[in-house]
Amino acid sequence: MSSAAPTIASNSDTDKPMLAVRALFCERDDRVLFKNLDFDLAPGQVLQVQGSNGSGKTTLMRILCGLNDGYEGSIKWYGQEIEEQAASFFSSLLYIGHRVGVSKVLTPVENLRWSCSLKQAVSDEQIMAALKEVGLRGFEESPCYTLSAGQQQRVSLARLLISPASLWVLDEPFTTLDKKGVAQLEGILQRQAQAGGSVMVTTHHNLDIPELSVLSLG
Repeated sequence: MSSAAPTIASNSDTDKPMLAVRALFCERDDRVLFKNLDFDLAPGQVLQVQGSNGSGKTTLMRILCGLNDGYEGSIKWYGQEIEEQAASFFSSLLYIGHRVGVSKVLTPVENLRWSCSLKQAVSDEQIMAALKEVGLRGFEESPCYTLSAGQQQRVSLARLLISPASLWVLDEPFTTLDKKGVAQLEGILQRQAQAGGSVMVTTHHNLDIPELSVLSLG
């Protein structure tokens, strides 16, 4: 499987983890989701976040991406607090939530043009190659409301192939994918790690990725 993704730029401070989380605490509706949560994420690592429904997986991902400030603790990006490195952190981040984030009135090509324009210029050739790789050849110009749920998920995941982000945070990206799609996505995640990038992913699947580590919540 060929990659359409740009080369990931390395960080000069390679002796520090990409992400270092210490003593993270979060409470919701008078219920503690997690406390004293410590973990590191290194370049070249895929970290699977596991836990039962309601254990705080999505909340953790949203905290790391700056979408939830209801927590205590420290989150560092290459050794410095994220607040002090916000520009560097967010320019290096690609977050895909458990909702596909696809406009159904737009085509796959239009969706990718729009989402990629927020960070970098991407050619139509890159977009078409990414859609072909995720199995959407022939559907590039079809409105997304005509696509199945699995195909819409593939539109969203095509962003991975054309993003220069070094850190991917993915919340249930395997939902609605068939067996072939699961295998393709595992390969994409493995390539990200082999290129020196990192992945945090929530899923109930047993992933077949050599670079995999597991963080269990609850």
